[in-house]
Amino acid sequence: MQKGSNPNITENAQKLLDYLSDIAGHGIITGQHTQTIPMEEVRYIRNITGKTPKLLGFEMLSYSPNINWNDASEACLTEVRENEGTLETAMECAMRGDTILTFTFHWFSPIGGRDKSFYAEHTDFDASRILVEGTPERKAFYHDMDVVAGLLKPFCDKDIPIIWRPFHESDGTWFWWGAKGCEVARELYKMMYTYFTDKYHLNNLIWVWNCKIKEGYPGDGYVDIIAADVYLPEYKPTDYAAEYRELIDNTTHNKVAALSEVGYIPDAELLSKSRIPWAYYMTWSKEFCIGEQYNSEANLRNMYDSAYSVKN
Repeated sequence: MQKGSNPNITENAQKLLDYLSDIAGHGIITGQHTQTIPMEEVRYIRNITGKTPKLLGFEMLSYSPNINWNDASEACLTEVRENEGTLETAMECAMRGDTILTFTFHWFSPIGGRDKSFYAEHTDFDASRILVEGTPERKAFYHDMDVVAGLLKPFCDKDIPIIWRPFHESDGTWFWWGAKGCEVARELYKMMYTYFTDKYHLNNLIWVWNCKIKEGYPGDGYVDIIAADVYLPEYKPTDYAAEYRELIDNTTHNKVAALSEVGYIPDAELLSKSRIPWAYYMTWSKEFCIGEQYNSEANLRNMYDSAYSVKN
């Protein structure tokens, strides 16, 4: 068993963390990111396999307080509109039971920016300035956190656990929170952790650190799950063993590990033999799931038919 990093973790969140800890190395939870309200990826998987993912990923980008509607591409506006109301959909799924929720937040920069300003190339927002007392960047950062905390509170009130993955992929520089280095992202993560737990008592959150650079790790006291996002250049059957070893060597051996985003699903047969202890995987949305550009129907069936996989 793995005790939550938050000493005040809710009963249901601790139960979920216990479950993830127990399953790792004995099975893998199937997961799918959903890009739109109709959740066409889940329908597609059900049509192919007759089953549905145990874990569903939801996107919070449309809830960003600082979307620049007047200077956004049609692609940006489409993505925002597709995700509007996704928290209501997540709540409906949770209330039906037997579904694990994880939230991703492509956070439009709190100040400035244009188009998809969660990308560093579309904003001059300097994340390192958040670490300086009294700056506009710090004020805007806390303003946005207040908004997000309010959005998460209904799930906390109902003790619905959320696998919460903020500042994801901070081992890269493509998002504003990683553009100044993983050490800055680490401090932002710790600030959010403290703010959400101490001020807002969001004790239903299971905290995910999604960065595999040693210098970025916040410490075991702030983390419940260590995670890797892996997009292989081409398909090969894999249990992602090399990625697992890299992740734990650069973070910790003491936490549940997960494939928080993949393009290609892992191979269930290889996993059942190697027992690499990934608790879950989550395939990304749209073409990464639908059609055969990334995952073939045969591979989907193999995963969802496997006794090693956990699904609904």
